[in-house]
Amino acid sequence: QLQASGGGLVKPGGSLRLSCRVSHTLRRFNAMGWYRQAPGKERELVARFSSGGSTTYSDSVKGRFAISRDYDRNMIYLQMNDLEPEDTAVYYCNVANVFWGRGTLVTVSS
Repeated sequence: QLQASGGGLVKPGGSLRLSCRVSHTLRRFNAMGWYRQAPGKERELVARFSSGGSTTYSDSVKGRFAISRDYDRNMIYLQMNDLEPEDTAVYYCNVANVFWGRGTLVTVSS
């Protein structure tokens, strides 16, 4: 199971760090990442690790967001800086393109 946390209300330009606790041994999986779904929109990729350790970011968050992971703690993180109102969404962590967390709400508003 996956449990995401760290969402909240933040002003434009602010930062948040999302965390995802994975109840399995993270080293077993090659693919893992973060997705988001804004109101009235489809779920979209934010950032992910692929096999070989490569990272992919959506164009809208490049240079502002950073994905990381901690194998010892079985955790996946998403550092979000310079947040914009358009980043408002429910953020979900995903492992192996199969397992989903429940999501954590990020609201960017003044």
